[in-house]
Amino acid sequence: MALTVGQLKEATCSKLVHATKFLPHIQKTLDRFNITTPAQQLCFLSQVGHESGGLFYTEEIATGDAYENRKDLGNTQKGDGRKYKGRGLIQITGRINYTHLSNDLKIDFINNPSILGGKIVDKCSLQQLENAALSAGWFWDKHKINTLADKIDLKKSIDLGTNKDAFIKITKVINGGTNGLQDRFNRYKAGLHFFLTA
Repeated sequence: MALTVGQLKEATCSKLVHATKFLPHIQKTLDRFNITTPAQQLCFLSQVGHESGGLFYTEEIATGDAYENRKDLGNTQKGDGRKYKGRGLIQITGRINYTHLSNDLKIDFINNPSILGGKIVDKCSLQQLENAALSAGWFWDKHKINTLADKIDLKKSIDLGTNKDAFIKITKVINGGTNGLQDRFNRYKAGLHFFLTA
């Protein structure tokens, strides 16, 4: 399903100018990683919208020092924390994740981590915009999140029953917990009308 700029803007709760910049890159991502049904797309976009602050941040604000010496992230060399801080529309973090992403997308993020994201959308090159979007699709696909999104019925409330359970599971896969859950719900609801009629 071809994504419209209106769908992208509403589901991510972003500014029109940012949605317009990201539209071709997110469309390419949806196609490449088979995020095709209205439920899959709405769930993906509402989560990405939260993670990126409405398609605004493509790199986490923190320095990355908190990730230094985190062996679980593969950060074993001095400076890895800052070098492999969270980047992309779903924050890819740590040397090991950058390595997997590099191998799968055939792009060298290990030696060129900054091409994955560039602080804020207005400072990003086209390459950074594309990689920020593709990395989010890669993460979504790698963790088989479409199978969770497939459990969501767009005609039923996202706040109840199996819909709520599935959306919380999606959030936990992406976030490791339920940080910002209400905001993620709100973005989903903001975009719902645009996907119900799709």
